[in-house]
Amino acid sequence: MASTSLAPAPAESRTRPAHRVVVLALDGLYPFELGIPNRVFPYVDGAYEVVTCAATDDRTVVTNADFTVTVASGPEALDTADTVVVPPYDDACVAAELPDPVRAAFARIRPGTRVVSICSGAFALAAAGLLDGRPATTHWALADTFRRMFPRVALNPDVLFVDDGDVLTSAGAASGLDVCLHLIRSDHGSAVANQVARQCVVPPWREGGQAQYIEQPVPHEGASGTAATRAWALENLERPLSLAELAAHAGTSPRTFARHFQDETGMSPGRWLIQQRVRRACHLLETTDLPVDRIAGEVGFATGASLRQHLHTVIGVSPKAYRNTFRARGTAVRG
Repeated sequence: MASTSLAPAPAESRTRPAHRVVVLALDGLYPFELGIPNRVFPYVDGAYEVVTCAATDDRTVVTNADFTVTVASGPEALDTADTVVVPPYDDACVAAELPDPVRAAFARIRPGTRVVSICSGAFALAAAGLLDGRPATTHWALADTFRRMFPRVALNPDVLFVDDGDVLTSAGAASGLDVCLHLIRSDHGSAVANQVARQCVVPPWREGGQAQYIEQPVPHEGASGTAATRAWALENLERPLSLAELAAHAGTSPRTFARHFQDETGMSPGRWLIQQRVRRACHLLETTDLPVDRIAGEVGFATGASLRQHLHTVIGVSPKAYRNTFRARGTAVRG
């Protein structure tokens, strides 16, 4: 794809050295997920340097496809990493103990380095002892195996990703995009992350606590889609938007609309509306000086107290704490 404009990093971050993201490729590697960090982080112009390394000096990695890859760096790249990303590897390779070269590679990671796994990469983090006593996730289909191998990890297989500060774990393939966008949002704010998502042609935000798509049925051919109504709802979030009103817009009964909506999005219309309102509220908290009560009205919550409650439920912080966090990173602009 020809590159268009890259998402600019905030001016403050451009004065600092690029944040070094080192992708640790392990044998049995899934090629798709290997490329996610290199596809996502460079869109933030000048803010990140992405390096791919192997756990051994020969730098050759066997994939689960019909080819091997040779990466640019050996394990020494981990010595200077600010963030380490571990992509998934074939289920046949997961084990409770790491091979000696992989264990030695993990030992090179400096204390305080941010470590991120995608899908079965969580097995490597757990085997390295990085997840003991911590919340984590992995692909739902691997949950039983993970629990048997690592009973000291507080596994939650029903979410897209878990952010536990300096250690983050994510679920299946697409959630690797979600967690990388989450990192960009945490580092540089939602405006930059949204631009990156647009470049990648993916949704700009799916909350980490959103359920994984587990055996979700596909709507049968000819089913009345809800996409147009969802688009309309996003343009009218400040309104109450009852289920009856949504169904009327879609030209179906409320019961039929709710069923189709659940099939297509994996959640109820009410939960989806809350998610979208919280997302828009976060954007306004980051990018404007509007008071909380005004923001609540702008996004369709009846009161500031309602916004505070939903923001705390979804993200775990108050509007003031959320705004202060992102203002401290220099990402907010005057509205």
